[in-house]
Amino acid sequence: MLPPLIILDVQDAINQPVWDGKNNPSYIDAIERLLMAWRDRDGHVVHVKHDEANPNSSYHTHGPWNGIQDRVAPRDHETVVSKTQNCAFIGTDLHDVLSTLGADQFVLTGVVIHNSMDATIRAGKALGYQILLPQDGTTAVPVVDHKGKTWPAQDVFDLSLALLGGEYAEVTSTEAVLKAFADRD
Repeated sequence: MLPPLIILDVQDAINQPVWDGKNNPSYIDAIERLLMAWRDRDGHVVHVKHDEANPNSSYHTHGPWNGIQDRVAPRDHETVVSKTQNCAFIGTDLHDVLSTLGADQFVLTGVVIHNSMDATIRAGKALGYQILLPQDGTTAVPVVDHKGKTWPAQDVFDLSLALLGGEYAEVTSTEAVLKAFADRD
């Protein structure tokens, strides 16, 4: 049986200039590949959509880029969870959805690794979930620190995976996830 596939914040907002400089622009291809595999096998898919209150955010609830990207848009029977915080478990029913499914594990994809992905992984681990993180199904953007230094997206990505891997999530690949669950049939 497939664990739930969670697709986090893959909205039109992430393609706006404020998010330029992604280290892994093909992340959406990996997510789409996982989504198709889950749909082909009637796996449970959860789309998490960020509804930001700040009107200056590209993710603003009533902004033009709030919609989920067409390539991974939910189908009628797929669950959509709306969040207003960076963590998909805070103020949402995600934990209830996963509990109802009897899930103790999930596959997490989406954007960006050093923000909402990180917060969701850490909270999910604290709630007792085993989390599979296909590294090709996420991305990072450059980060400017408090001293004004710009950290390249690849460095942010690599460090984020290093911090999350092992203790909080199993860092893997789309190919490995697909193979692991194909072998269970």
